[in-house]
Amino acid sequence: MSKNLNDSALSTQHLALNNMAEITYAQAIAQALREEMKRDPNVVMWGEDIVNYNKGGSPYGVYRGLPQEFPDRIFDTPIAEEGIIGIAIGAAMGGMRPIAEIMTVNFTLVAWDQIVNHAAKQAHMFNGQMKVPMVIRTPNGFGRTGSTHSQNFDAWFASIPGLKVVVPSSPADAKGLLKSAIRDDDPVVYLEHLALYHRVKGVVPDGEHLTPIGVADYKRRGKDLTIVTWGRMAVESLKAADTLAKEGIELEIVDLRTLRPMDLSLALESVHKTHRVIVVEEGWRVGGLGGEIAASMQEQAFNDLDAPIARVAGLDVPMPYAENLERATLPFAEDVVMACKAMMANKY
Repeated sequence: MSKNLNDSALSTQHLALNNMAEITYAQAIAQALREEMKRDPNVVMWGEDIVNYNKGGSPYGVYRGLPQEFPDRIFDTPIAEEGIIGIAIGAAMGGMRPIAEIMTVNFTLVAWDQIVNHAAKQAHMFNGQMKVPMVIRTPNGFGRTGSTHSQNFDAWFASIPGLKVVVPSSPADAKGLLKSAIRDDDPVVYLEHLALYHRVKGVVPDGEHLTPIGVADYKRRGKDLTIVTWGRMAVESLKAADTLAKEGIELEIVDLRTLRPMDLSLALESVHKTHRVIVVEEGWRVGGLGGEIAASMQEQAFNDLDAPIARVAGLDVPMPYAENLERATLPFAEDVVMACKAMMANKY
């Protein structure tokens, strides 16, 4: 995506935000689902407890009222993730645009074969004659639910050719990326974050608001150091930027928004100005996506770097249940602040 097209899209988005009320990340997702189901009768949804749990709010209260509005197109399923994904693949190949909700990203492990060997590969195995236009919606990341339920699989999904992977950090992007994902002819993994649902608010345009898949975004402009990040860590990086600004350090924050296909154009543009970059992710450091991003930037922007690329990531341990220990394994704004101060203090 060219810089001019990206700037044009952002300008249009900013104009559309004038005079809009703030809503939560979860409400933005609900808006996108409602609008797309009204627009296209082929959009259907199914998952565990999405109709009857708490009168249709789902376990996270994401789309209360939608099952009543679309009773013949939203369905509860048994606890059978492989079946949820398998049925969605078949429906997509048959002309529908299914949205398969998996209650947490951890349960995608049960359907890994369906996702990796079927959804991601059909179009390529049949030379594009067979499309799989489906969305896998699932909450990602921690939530005080222990080591088997508080995991981040960003890097896993992003490593699979044939999938598109989007990770919104703001309500506007949550709506815009979901609408784009539903309309896409490829399988899209839409990774939400448990910590953002009801804690993050922002202005979101009504109606035809689409965030393009595969286009990064500047979430903050600065001159001293580039942060490349996505999802929850974009929110934490903005908090870190506010703290550091009081000390005269101006961060430039690039939100990738899409992990596959990944747009590094803004990150490369930014580091040409700041000459320093830190990649910030929630997931495990070993095998994490930060390593891939750092390597790609080193290859393409070596002459722009005045310091080694640094990374902030989660600890390489199974997630503890105790709240204090859970927090100790995860990166937050203060960790970004520490990494930035260390980079700025070193004279290379």
